[in-house]
Amino acid sequence: MGLISEVLMLPLAPARGGAWAIRQVLQEAERIYYDPATIRAELARLEELLEAGEITEEEFDEQEDALLDRLEIATRTGAGQGDGTAQR
Repeated sequence: MGLISEVLMLPLAPARGGAWAIRQVLQEAERIYYDPATIRAELARLEELLEAGEITEEEFDEQEDALLDRLEIATRTGAGQGDGTAQR
Protein backbone atom coordinates (compact mmCIF):
# COMPACT_ATOMS: atom_id res chain seq x y z
CA MET A 1 0.00 0.00 0.00
CA GLY A 2 2.87 2.38 0.72
CA LEU A 3 4.26 2.07 -2.80
CA ILE A 4 0.89 2.76 -4.40
CA SER A 5 0.30 5.83 -2.26
CA GLU A 6 3.80 7.12 -3.07
CA VAL A 7 3.15 6.70 -6.81
CA LEU A 8 -0.22 8.44 -6.53
CA MET A 9 1.29 11.28 -4.48
CA LEU A 10 4.22 11.74 -6.87
CA PRO A 11 2.62 14.69 -8.70
CA LEU A 12 2.44 16.48 -5.35
CA ALA A 13 6.13 15.95 -4.58
CA PRO A 14 7.19 19.50 -5.55
CA ALA A 15 4.54 20.97 -3.26
CA ARG A 16 5.52 18.65 -0.41
CA GLY A 17 9.18 19.52 -0.93
CA GLY A 18 8.36 23.22 -0.93
CA ALA A 19 6.37 22.87 2.27
CA TRP A 20 9.28 21.04 3.89
CA ALA A 21 11.70 23.80 2.85
CA ILE A 22 9.39 26.48 4.25
CA ARG A 23 9.13 24.60 7.56
CA GLN A 24 12.93 24.37 7.76
CA VAL A 25 13.35 28.11 7.12
CA LEU A 26 10.71 28.96 9.73
CA GLN A 27 12.36 26.69 12.31
CA GLU A 28 15.75 28.30 11.72
CA ALA A 29 14.28 31.80 11.90
CA GLU A 30 12.55 30.95 15.17
CA ARG A 31 15.75 29.45 16.59
CA ILE A 32 17.65 32.64 15.83
CA TYR A 33 14.80 34.87 17.03
CA TYR A 34 14.73 33.16 20.43
CA ASP A 35 18.49 32.68 20.76
CA PRO A 36 19.54 34.27 24.08
CA ALA A 37 22.84 35.51 22.58
CA THR A 38 20.95 37.26 19.78
CA ILE A 39 18.54 38.86 22.25
CA ARG A 40 21.39 40.06 24.48
CA ALA A 41 23.13 41.59 21.46
CA GLU A 42 19.92 43.40 20.55
CA LEU A 43 19.63 44.69 24.13
CA ALA A 44 23.18 46.01 23.97
CA ARG A 45 22.50 47.71 20.63
CA LEU A 46 19.32 49.22 22.06
CA GLU A 47 21.28 50.67 24.97
CA GLU A 48 23.81 52.13 22.53
CA LEU A 49 20.97 53.82 20.63
CA LEU A 50 19.65 55.31 23.87
CA GLU A 51 23.07 56.59 24.91
CA ALA A 52 23.61 58.10 21.47
CA GLY A 53 20.28 59.89 21.73
CA GLU A 54 18.85 58.15 18.67
CA ILE A 55 15.82 56.87 20.63
CA THR A 56 13.88 58.24 23.57
CA GLU A 57 13.68 56.71 27.03
CA GLU A 58 10.07 55.72 26.28
CA GLU A 59 11.07 53.94 23.05
CA PHE A 60 13.90 52.24 24.90
CA ASP A 61 11.58 50.99 27.65
CA GLU A 62 9.04 49.68 25.14
CA GLN A 63 11.62 47.82 23.05
CA GLU A 64 13.49 46.58 26.11
CA ASP A 65 10.28 45.07 27.51
CA ALA A 66 9.66 43.22 24.23
CA LEU A 67 13.23 41.88 24.19
CA LEU A 68 13.06 40.80 27.83
CA ASP A 69 9.79 38.99 27.12
CA ARG A 70 11.51 37.14 24.27
CA LEU A 71 14.44 36.28 26.54
CA GLU A 72 12.07 34.94 29.20
CA ILE A 73 10.30 32.75 26.63
CA ALA A 74 13.64 31.52 25.30
CA THR A 75 14.97 30.55 28.73
CA ARG A 76 11.66 29.03 29.86
CA THR A 77 11.16 26.87 26.77
CA GLY A 78 14.79 26.22 25.88
CA ALA A 79 14.10 27.70 22.44
CA GLY A 80 16.87 29.11 20.32
CA GLN A 81 19.74 27.17 21.79
CA GLY A 82 22.62 28.29 19.63
CA ASP A 83 24.95 31.16 18.90
CA GLY A 84 22.63 33.28 16.76
CA THR A 85 24.09 32.08 13.50
CA ALA A 86 22.89 29.56 10.98
CA GLN A 87 24.42 26.12 11.30
CA ARG A 88 25.71 24.28 8.27
